[in-house]
Amino acid sequence: MSASTLSVRYAFTVSLGAALLSASCGGGNQAPAEPPAAEAPAPAPAAAPAPLAAGWTATEGIEAPESVFFDPASGFIFTSQVAGAPDGRDGNGRIVKLSGDGTVVSSTFTTGLNAPKGLRAHNGTLWTADLDEVIGIDIATGAVQSRVKIAGAMFLNDVAVGSDGIVYVTDMMGNRIYAVQNGTASVFAEGEQLEWPNGLLADGNRLIVGGWGKPKPDFSTDVPGRLFALDLQTKAKTPITPKPFANIDGLELDGRGGFIVSDFLAGKIYQVSATGEAREIQKFMPGSADIAFIPAGNILLVPHMNENKIGSYDLSASVK
Repeated sequence: MSASTLSVRYAFTVSLGAALLSASCGGGNQAPAEPPAAEAPAPAPAAAPAPLAAGWTATEGIEAPESVFFDPASGFIFTSQVAGAPDGRDGNGRIVKLSGDGTVVSSTFTTGLNAPKGLRAHNGTLWTADLDEVIGIDIATGAVQSRVKIAGAMFLNDVAVGSDGIVYVTDMMGNRIYAVQNGTASVFAEGEQLEWPNGLLADGNRLIVGGWGKPKPDFSTDVPGRLFALDLQTKAKTPITPKPFANIDGLELDGRGGFIVSDFLAGKIYQVSATGEAREIQKFMPGSADIAFIPAGNILLVPHMNENKIGSYDLSASVK
């Protein structure tokens, strides 16, 4: 190796070492290295709902409430707001979300509906009937996930969901019950033997149906409705109450083998025993619509449709 080559290599090595030394010591005009950015704090968990309680009334954002539903999975209450005529196609319908103590969490949880009525939930989806559509809503966010248009439907009202996820919906004016599965609707049952069905409840292998009775133009009836069951497999009808007794709207299990039922026109609440005995246990103003009843605590939630409010009541002294 020649002397000139050694000289060049030595000069390069010295220059590189000086540059590295200068960088490590913060020499020259270079700005000192900034410390690493702090990590953003993790988002705070969503506040848990207040425990379900009786003795409150909610009015904020409540406009012609038709149905109220307590979701045990989330601990929240949901209520459908017609916010107009029961058959109006005005886009004013909404879903309101409340905590268990009646505090309104969101008065615009879901918007852009028409006249939403019955509510039930299954596997994170809140289902509602809206005139001629069955709508699935993400119960966590309020976003509409699905819409099933039912051709020929006249006045969809209450909904029920079977353990298999099939959604059933009453068409009171059409005297039909539809089944909705995988985005497709079909007629489950129809005819006057359904007694103009309104309230609906899935109970094991049967549908519990609350008849309204044949309505006049003002929705009054000469003969009211009664409670009966339809077998989900054979569709055979079995009466529960032997005689008509109410214009049935809301329908819930009472936790004792019977049912809690609301009469919309009379404003009455009934407990119906497993043997079909109907007993009046509460009286409100007309307009007591699609109720919720929580047997643990004997709490009744009532959408007072004509009074623009939701009420929570303790029925411990009334139910048997």
